[in-house]
Amino acid sequence: MGLFITFEGVEGCGKSTQIALLRDYIAKKGLEALTIREPGGTAIGEAIRQILLDSKSEIGPMAELLLYEACRAELVLMVIRPALEAGKVVISDRFMDSTVAYQGFGRGLDIKAIDRLNKLAVGEAVPDLTILLDCDPEAGLRRALARIENGKGPKEDRFEREEIAFHTRVREGFLSIAKEEKRVRVVDASPPREITSIHAEICDIMTKMGF
Repeated sequence: MGLFITFEGVEGCGKSTQIALLRDYIAKKGLEALTIREPGGTAIGEAIRQILLDSKSEIGPMAELLLYEACRAELVLMVIRPALEAGKVVISDRFMDSTVAYQGFGRGLDIKAIDRLNKLAVGEAVPDLTILLDCDPEAGLRRALARIENGKGPKEDRFEREEIAFHTRVREGFLSIAKEEKRVRVVDASPPREITSIHAEICDIMTKMGF
């Protein structure tokens, strides 16, 4: 089996940048890395992603949750499991922890119900390592919106338009998960910490895992 790594964090925490750097790091080790994103990664997933992230979409919390789980189940079946069975390193931009943080802590849905749905969707495809890029939600949002204004990122989505209290609850959710799950490593990604410094810490985590 391969290795399954996920990246989590609030909006603007720098996941995309660190995923790209880790992919290159793994390639230099002579291993094949597959990068994916949630929601998305399959034809069905990408179609649902457009609905979930469209700032004009009006979706109730339960429908939002179930759409994410549908995307995840398809991604595991069609992409993640085959890649792991082929011995690849799979790196995902968000996975099941985001659902607990956003729909559980953020939206206030029942955490135990979300855990059951996550288990149904992922089966045995549980991450071997989760990197939680932790930063202040306000700082993260400023960074995300700055990228949009500079034309370096996609347009503002539904979640970036949420009030700061929502994003604060999401961060608390991620930190709560990190306290309970040994696979989660918290990495400080707060500005003005340098991208290279964050990457070096992630590489150190990988080295300690034998990579």
